[in-house]
Amino acid sequence: MSHTITSYSAKELMAMEDRYGAHNYHPLPVVLSKGKGVYVWDVNGKKYYDFLSAYSAVNQGHGHPEIVKALQDQAERLALTSRAFFNDRLGVYEKYITEYFGYDKVLPMNTGAEGVETAIKLVRKWGYEKRGIKPYHANIIVAEGNFHGRTTTIISFSTDPEAKGGFGPYTPGFTVIPYNNIEALEKALNENPDTVAFLVEPIQGEAGVNVPDDGYLKKAKALCEKHNCLLIADEIQTGIARTGKLLASYYDDVRPDVLILGKALSGGVYPISAVLADDDIMLVIKPGQHGSTFGGNPIAASVAIAALEVVRKEKLADRAFEMGQLFRKELQQSIGNHPLVKQIRGKGLLNAMVINDGPESETAWNICLKLADKGLLAKPTHGNIIRFAPPLVITEEQIKDSVSIISEAIKEYAG
Repeated sequence: MSHTITSYSAKELMAMEDRYGAHNYHPLPVVLSKGKGVYVWDVNGKKYYDFLSAYSAVNQGHGHPEIVKALQDQAERLALTSRAFFNDRLGVYEKYITEYFGYDKVLPMNTGAEGVETAIKLVRKWGYEKRGIKPYHANIIVAEGNFHGRTTTIISFSTDPEAKGGFGPYTPGFTVIPYNNIEALEKALNENPDTVAFLVEPIQGEAGVNVPDDGYLKKAKALCEKHNCLLIADEIQTGIARTGKLLASYYDDVRPDVLILGKALSGGVYPISAVLADDDIMLVIKPGQHGSTFGGNPIAASVAIAALEVVRKEKLADRAFEMGQLFRKELQQSIGNHPLVKQIRGKGLLNAMVINDGPESETAWNICLKLADKGLLAKPTHGNIIRFAPPLVITEEQIKDSVSIISEAIKEYAG
């Protein structure tokens, strides 16, 4: 029996996933088989703009030759040793990434959720060892609408009923406050002196590209310093040039105490995440207290260096800033006043269009189906919000073409 990629039709492939795969995703009915730059192609050869970028994992574009070469070369030479031994790539990568982002140490992991779990363990240990907090009393403040992953501990402090419901009992040790509310943060810090950290996304991605007020992160950092607790920035989606700066935190001139990266660290080809912090924080973790078989493997180390080099050499942060401004301006001019469009918002190339309908409606989903028909792939979140996040290598001409597609789809849908 042949298992080549051309063996099955799109319908058969979707049926196969439905039959043999867990039903934990609800994808658009498009079966992709190829990607290059800002484009992907389905099994029938139809070409689309990719306006999701695998949730910002493909910032450098699909199949970037330098990143693919790093993957292939390293895979042929040495793929995995585990951390039981040294390898000739990890130290080079650790030096590179700590200098790139300006931290003393990095703890390498694989997935974004693992990065968040690592940060949680790290700041709790720091609280016990450096601040003398009573064992098992360390508290972490988080924001409503957060999305930090789907492990049991992380969903314990989620406010999304879909992510959280039915998976308890939940992990204690978290206080949830409203996002973009400095008074709520100050109140929570005053009420619990055992708070070791505030874990926050500089822009909430999954929640629908919620952009906080200017200065929110700066004020949060000042409050954390006043209360001797740490600011953890989850920049898994917002980091690595997506929002028009290398880190979204830089919009507020903030250097997080603990920085979590993932997604685009991979260049879209291999799962890589990282937690960065200075020695005073990172060295509370001793041998045997945390780790990962694949974390820091030679392929990951080589790919991450290549991925970050592309961002630097191709000035992708500047490009994201300029193309994002153009995208929002053109979209606003074209359909900003359309009755179906409630709001267009974002920073850099992390943008969203809020559809003027309830979160329970099918409108945003149906608009995304129409966009797919016209050759642009985007996905709704929270019912009535459509995210637009193309690879950062997108050109001005491609932005304008994409805006035309989106505008046509909205106008046609409205009838």
